[in-house]
Amino acid sequence: MRNAIVVAARATAAVVSGLAFTAIIGSGTAQADPQDCVIEQDAFSATATCHDTDAPAGREYALIVDCWGLHGIPNAFPLYAIGPFSQSSPSFVPTGQATGACSTNWGAPSLNAGVITNARVEIYRQ
Repeated sequence: MRNAIVVAARATAAVVSGLAFTAIIGSGTAQADPQDCVIEQDAFSATATCHDTDAPAGREYALIVDCWGLHGIPNAFPLYAIGPFSQSSPSFVPTGQATGACSTNWGAPSLNAGVITNARVEIYRQ
């Protein structure tokens, strides 16, 4: 078991260090699909801040982070793959803030690690 953890850690370090330059090229501030939201991102984290004061009552947003790196294959634990995957933040109100990263699932049973290739805000609940 210890050898598997060491192998996974080495693979993660290689993926992250080898691909960080790709995500840095695409970093910066972007306008989100729901209006009045701004996303700031770098290679390893993204933050969405929304000021949608005209949103209907009960509406919620979610920050979706697209990643490239090591990730668990859905419904196939303990198998892993290297490639694209997405993660989302918990929902937040239209006048709120959320953060996201590609390594938010550290711990059992999933180990995801990668760099951010894109981030966007989507309506979670209308």
